[in-house]
Parts: sequence; structure tokens; C-alpha cells
Amino acid sequence: MQLEEQLRSKMQEKDILLMTHIVLGYPSLEVNREVIRQMVENGVDCIEMQIPFSEPMADGPVILKANQEALATGISVKDCLIFGAEMAATFDIPFLYMTYYNIIYKYGEESFFKNAAKTGIKGVIVPDLPPEIGQSFLEYADNNHVAPVLIFTPTSTDERMRELARHGRGFIYCVARRGVTGKKSELNEDFHQYLSRCQAATSLPLAVGFGIQDRDDIEALKGRADIAVIGSRTIKLVEAEGAAAVGPFIAGLR
Repeated sequence: MQLEEQLRSKMQEKDILLMTHIVLGYPSLEVNREVIRQMVENGVDCIEMQIPFSEPMADGPVILKANQEALATGISVKDCLIFGAEMAATFDIPFLYMTYYNIIYKYGEESFFKNAAKTGIKGVIVPDLPPEIGQSFLEYADNNHVAPVLIFTPTSTDERMRELARHGRGFIYCVARRGVTGKKSELNEDFHQYLSRCQAATSLPLAVGFGIQDRDDIEALKGRADIAVIGSRTIKLVEAEGAAAVGPFIAGLR
């Protein structure tokens, strides 16, 4: 079953889906494994697993630090792909990779997508690759039935959104505000107008991330988006309280 179909099936049962984000290797794959277990057992619908990169330009200080520390421990792309295969085989929810194009380019686009397809990964999010220069990337993604998830931002024009949606699969990731991840977003009237533009540009499900941190944020997205994305908040929670704190936090978001 492909990513959009899986998500739409879940959307029949819930008023909004929940996607979470982890950085592979931070603080360790063992902790990642426990955090993912707690997320799935407490109702997360989809998880994006970030393959660390030295210059994650879309990420704020929390995720940047996690990338740097994971790389300092020696985590490799191969380690991440083996771990991703394990998670996809263990839990019955869609898993995606999130990373930057340099990682995929150096690994080899064709090999990367063949590995993702073979191991059950449903999608890939690459913030620094516009479709105009990613034609082979998009072709390998489509050929292997791995969804290339594209990104809308508040500065995207309506025309640009329609062009991105034409190439995207699975869902569209809507960045809640200008800037990088981590800082709490203001879900105000400007934001609601932006989401209306997103809805008009595509028939794909809409995921909203960047600064979504608590139950109030998720409540504010109901009826306006299909998926809420929690990223930096859970990473900070693991840092402060350990992996065991993730389950109760996730359970309290609905």
C-alpha cells in the first residue's frame, strides 16, 4: 500500500493524524528504538527518521545539535538504512526518511530508492532539492513507489505551490512559518490564510510542521490540516527526562 493510501485510510478514523520526527543516532539507536516504540504504542500515525547531515539548513538549534552529536558518535548512512528497515518491519505504520540531498547523491539515487522500497520505507523528505533540479530523484522515487514529499512555505506563491504539488506524492509538508524548526509558531489569521492557499493548491493530504509543540497547537489545526508534525519538542523531552517521558507526552496530545 502506498503512502497516500495508507494515510487516507487512517484519516477515516481520526480527525487529525500525528507525525513525529527523530534524528537517527541521537542520542543512540538504542534510545531511538525505545522512543519509536513509545510513539507507536501511544498513537503516532507516521514517523520521519532523519538521516544526520552536517549542514541541516532547515533545522533549528535543537535538531542541528542532534545531527551534530549523532555524527560525532560515528553514525553512518548504512547504519540508518539498516535501522530504518528494522523499524518498518517491526511497526505497522508508515516510516519516511528525512535528509538533505547530499546524503542521497553520495549514496546514489537509484541505490537509495531501491533500498527504501525493498525495506518498506514509504516516503522521503528532502528540503533542499527543488523539483527543477531533482528530475532523476523524482523518477527513481516514482519507479520504486517511494513518495517524494514536497514542501510548501508561507513565501510560496500560489503558482509555485501548484507546481510543487504536481511533483509531490504521499502528502504535502506545509511549513508553519518562516525560518527554521523549533520555535513555537503563531497559528493566527495569517497562518489560516496560508493554509487556505495550501488547500487550494493540492488534493494531497496536508501535514503542518515547524513549531507545533502541544495539544493546543494540534487542536488549532483540526479541520485545517490532515497531519500535525511534532519534531523538536520530543527531542528536548528525551534530553530532559529520557525516553520514558515520550509515551505519556504523545498520549496527551489528543
